[in-house]
Amino acid sequence: MNASHLNPKLAWLSINSHFQISDREFRVTDIGTRTIIAVRITEKEKADPSWLNGPPYAIAELVFDEDDFEAIEPVPVD
Repeated sequence: MNASHLNPKLAWLSINSHFQISDREFRVTDIGTRTIIAVRITEKEKADPSWLNGPPYAIAELVFDEDDFEAIEPVPVD
């Protein structure tokens, strides 16, 4: 499942994909009918990816709704 039903601009977004808002990185954990759920990726999670094992996750999941969709951008590939 991808997020194209939420916004055509988000067709690339699917579960486990990464996105950014400003300089913060997130990983998608679920896509709902009107929301995207994600966990924030910091240096701690990059150093120890076991924090990203779930569900349930050891870190807080955040909810993004239609007010947030315009700010979501793909994470650049190095």
